[in-house]
Amino acid sequence: MENIKILYADDEARIRKMVKDFLTKHGIILVEACDGQEAIDKFFSEKDIKLVILDIMMPRVDGWEVCRTIRRESDVPIMMLTAKTDERDELLGFELGIDEYITKPFSLKILLARIDAVLRRAGGLEPNLIEVGGIVLDESAHEVRVDNTPVELSVKEYELLSYFIMNKGVALSREKILNNVWNYDYYGDARTIDTHVKKLRSKLGSKGEYIKTMWGFGYKFEIESKDQEE
Repeated sequence: MENIKILYADDEARIRKMVKDFLTKHGIILVEACDGQEAIDKFFSEKDIKLVILDIMMPRVDGWEVCRTIRRESDVPIMMLTAKTDERDELLGFELGIDEYITKPFSLKILLARIDAVLRRAGGLEPNLIEVGGIVLDESAHEVRVDNTPVELSVKEYELLSYFIMNKGVALSREKILNNVWNYDYYGDARTIDTHVKKLRSKLGSKGEYIKTMWGFGYKFEIESKDQEE
């Protein structure tokens, strides 16, 4: 999602900063607005905004009115990111033409995955495929195929596999894996990684052998040269 421009409107500066810091690390250009009127102004003044993320309860103009205003002029994908959990609010959002509804509190990684999915459905992302040793990682769709067969992974299993592939050939301690895959979402025994690795190996079939155990330390994702040639 390099250089994808997203407009994010929320009157809570702390949440805006948290979202901006995270999405910027993933190559997204985030245009911020602190209220609904600023969101409207920036949407029509900025160029190439591919997605709009709106809080509902904002000063001056609320998220519903921002959505109505944008929808009169544009089919750009719109996501609601809000503390309003009532089913009626969610239904109203979809009636107004939004593409996704996420309630607070939320996981930043899940937010990124939803952004991926919405942009992909809207045709705003090109497929981003990583292929290694018969494993194909579709980063845009958050999908995995092994020898052309789809493999269903949990969110954490997908993130773990992605981290292994991105660090192919590197010895990774359990602590390092925990810090980079679980981040602040998990507090507990680093041995939880062993459980996820066991499940991941099983789902990958014969390709699970690529995940090598380094006893007393962690893991290494390594592909033998003969596997790379196949």
